[in-house]
Amino acid sequence: MSAPRVLAFAGSARDGSYNKRLVRLAARGVEAAEVSCTLIDLRDHPLPLYDADLEAAEGLPPAAATLRALFSEHQGLLISSPEYNSSISPLLKNTLDWVSRSPQASADLSPYRGKLAALMAASPGALGGLRGLVTLRSLLGNIGVLVLPEQLAIRQAADAFGDDGELRDERQTQRAEALGRGLAELLLRLQAG
Repeated sequence: MSAPRVLAFAGSARDGSYNKRLVRLAARGVEAAEVSCTLIDLRDHPLPLYDADLEAAEGLPPAAATLRALFSEHQGLLISSPEYNSSISPLLKNTLDWVSRSPQASADLSPYRGKLAALMAASPGALGGLRGLVTLRSLLGNIGVLVLPEQLAIRQAADAFGDDGELRDERQTQRAEALGRGLAELLLRLQAG
């Protein structure tokens, strides 16, 4: 059996995204546990807004096929989700929707089934993206992903990160890395049986 792998990404395309910064920190924890972590930027996988007519006419977009393969090849998901109006970003929802589609233009949740996920968020608000994480946890659970109970929300993110992309509070950095490490260690334990 091959070693477990974690796919890490943020649900934001913005260059200075706090969530991109946060997922990088958590990815260090995955790698510290000696588990392979593939960090991707959803901006590198542009997708049209999901539309069944477009899918019927043109098939699965190449970026969706690439993402489906990436999700399928990894046993763990490390997701940092921005909060948009108390929910998840349109980019993240659209990505998850396209990955759920098969090349035969039908629903296929196999890229999600049996996966483990760890969630985090960073937001300029006082709650740190917690409301969006509730939505994401529910969505992932409904499509077959086991979401770990531990999560991390960084509030007032504009002040929480330094210019170097690191969290100013070392304890928060340790929590982010611990979240990634915890996901990796659980994947290793499950693989060992």
